[in-house]
Amino acid sequence: MRLTIERMRAMVLVGAGLLIAAVVVFLGMARWKARSFIKEIPQRLGANIQQEANGVTYTQAHGGHTLFKIHASKVVQLKEGGRAILHDVQIELYGEDGSRVDRIAGQEFEYDQKNGIAKAGGPVEITLMRPGEAPAVAPKAIPERGSKSSPLANAAKAASKSEIHVKTSGLIFDQKSGMAFTDERVEFAVAQGTGSSVGAVFDSGNGQLVLDHAVELDVQRGPEKVLLRARHAEFERDTLLCRMDGAEGSFRGGQATAGRADLLFRNDGSAVRLDATNGFSLTTAASARVAAPRGILEFDEHNQPRHGRLEGGATMDSKSKGRQVHGSAPSADLTFKSGGILQHTHLERGVLIHSDESSTGQNGETVQVSHDWRSPVADLDFREARKGQVEVASVTGSGGVVIASQTQRGNGPVMPSRMASDHVIAAFGERQALSGAVGTGHASLEQTTSSGTRQTVSGDRIQASFAAGSMQGKKATAAGSPAGEQIQSATIEGNVVLVQQPATRVGAATQAPLRATAGRAVYEGAGESLHLLVNPRVESGGVQLTADKLDVSQVSGDAFARGNVKATWTPAKPGAPATSPAAFGGQAPAHVIAAEAELRQASGEATFRGQARLWQGPNSISAPVIVLDRTRQTLVANAASASDPVRVVMLSSGGGNPEKRDKPESSAVAGKVETAGYGTTPGGATPSVIRVRGGDLKYSEAERKAVMHSGAAGNVVGETGTATMVAKDIELLLLPPGNHAGPGGSASQVDRVTASGHVSITSQGRRGTGERLVYTGETDEFVLTGTPSNPPTLTDPAKGVVRGTSLIFNSRDDSVSIEGSGRKTTTETVAPK
Repeated sequence: MRLTIERMRAMVLVGAGLLIAAVVVFLGMARWKARSFIKEIPQRLGANIQQEANGVTYTQAHGGHTLFKIHASKVVQLKEGGRAILHDVQIELYGEDGSRVDRIAGQEFEYDQKNGIAKAGGPVEITLMRPGEAPAVAPKAIPERGSKSSPLANAAKAASKSEIHVKTSGLIFDQKSGMAFTDERVEFAVAQGTGSSVGAVFDSGNGQLVLDHAVELDVQRGPEKVLLRARHAEFERDTLLCRMDGAEGSFRGGQATAGRADLLFRNDGSAVRLDATNGFSLTTAASARVAAPRGILEFDEHNQPRHGRLEGGATMDSKSKGRQVHGSAPSADLTFKSGGILQHTHLERGVLIHSDESSTGQNGETVQVSHDWRSPVADLDFREARKGQVEVASVTGSGGVVIASQTQRGNGPVMPSRMASDHVIAAFGERQALSGAVGTGHASLEQTTSSGTRQTVSGDRIQASFAAGSMQGKKATAAGSPAGEQIQSATIEGNVVLVQQPATRVGAATQAPLRATAGRAVYEGAGESLHLLVNPRVESGGVQLTADKLDVSQVSGDAFARGNVKATWTPAKPGAPATSPAAFGGQAPAHVIAAEAELRQASGEATFRGQARLWQGPNSISAPVIVLDRTRQTLVANAASASDPVRVVMLSSGGGNPEKRDKPESSAVAGKVETAGYGTTPGGATPSVIRVRGGDLKYSEAERKAVMHSGAAGNVVGETGTATMVAKDIELLLLPPGNHAGPGGSASQVDRVTASGHVSITSQGRRGTGERLVYTGETDEFVLTGTPSNPPTLTDPAKGVVRGTSLIFNSRDDSVSIEGSGRKTTTETVAPK
């Protein structure tokens, strides 16, 4: 919204012009108030008559002060009707203190003595001094009669610079009523310009002047010309108040109007106050418009506005280069600095500022951007943009501010955003584009991406900077960003809370929202990411994560954590949809620590890197990289080298520490060869610890199965309390949930371990080899098998080598059983040397 000094002066000049016209007629008619002077001229030619050439001069004084002086070259008393004709009349009228000398000149005046009516028979010229501007001049010290070198003459000459010259005709004065009027055109000239009106009425009794219609004033202010008009005007002499109907001022392509305007003046003729009612509007050359049912302006001694107020519903509209702005408020207060330049506007009782901008993006498509500012109170500060023009520099809102925006590229989706706070200060840059905003107290920022993801950030304070979009017809400044005012960066401080809700896709399961907290957050518009600092914490789908720094993508909803990452999973309740991985099959919370982590919102994956370790009760996994997929309910761990393998520690469903006994000789019974005496374990079975390390691990909650591959580690190594196994792959099969899983099923247990591919097992000094090894946690037995061409082999330092179809190691009694295939069993025992 741009207002100029000239535009504010325009309304002043409207009233000033009308005042000048009022003073002209008023002063001209007021001197006729001495109702008897014309009547007395023909009757008293013998009294107080001074002969000067062929004329007469009549002077009337009161209290030692001269009131008026009339000079006529000839007076003719008519016999019919009691009328008198005065020719070549010069009338001089003096102020009561002698400080003003006004003159009226006409070729002929006719006076009706019976009815008390005087009428000018032709043109009348009136020369008036402006009230308060002329110096005190003695009655005889008028410019054309005073000596050029006398001090009085010089003073009179200076006073003549402030003279007002008026021309009219058909002037009628009613002595009985004190009313003077004319239906003819009234013309006047002042130093600023010329003016006119059609028809005038002056009531000398109450000092009221009425200018009937077609009031005009042309004012020349330097190179600029201002045209002022009024449909009707009235002036009160005693109160110095001028009332105008249908006032209108035109200036350099702009216009100011008022249905009714009351203009109050000082004694020196300067304006004090303008009160416009019945509709006030101000339109500038730049298509900016201010309007209200009522407008008030207060002026200083130099006719410069210093304060204003708009009431009854103020509106502000402007258009420029593809941008439209509309503002409204029930009331507005205006403050001006020296020179009449608008400095500040105060809006209250419900403020709305709406803007629409149309521009062109990088690929030539149209970009539509709109903003809505709503607040109970708003303060606008202005700056000088160009000579005589101002533009908005900042807007301050309080009492609860909401800034809502919408952006649409071509026919794409509408992307809304919303900033709210108790108190907001917004700064504006070039083209009055929003450049920055600071919100304090319950501050929040909401945005929706093109994918439909909705993100809300709240805190104690938000400071945002905006990247101004392209000018119309040019490309946007930020790659991938629409033209218009977009958030370039933002800082949120104090009790930061982020809530991100992924868009719902047809046919897809609803994704869990992401919620994050921090002491401070920084948003980057270029990457559309939010950096959470100072004790950040993220919760999503049963996952709780903390780190030194958290980055959340606005587009994808992905979160990236760095430094001292700690995460906790809370498994879904039985019967509820799974929203987080069950870690390793248990129902207790699972915990992860790592150097960094990445949460993928769309896929539901959580990736942990850098000395990652996961544990759930007594079970744990450590690896360079651990990936949990809450959608598929899987876990994957990877190692890059044999020096840093994947490690798994779990409980088995049974077992115990065996007590070694003496070992008896072996015997064969009905196809089964038993070698007894390898030891027994007194008492019942208790869970034992199983440790496995290898190159990579894959776990599926649906299958309750974990498979460790050799990968970069070369081999997979598994350890129990009594045996160590080495193979290419080791598979861990867990018990069903809640079955032998500890108190309340909090920790899962291994039901069976299967090793395959070049298997070797070492237990109690014995070493077995084969192709497949199965360990059952319930019985604490190892069953080693091979192939027909390469059967399993057991090597014992004391007993030698044993081969068979399968070898069974029983950890509880430290025995080994050798089984054949059905009816016939062939065993080979080689005793050590």
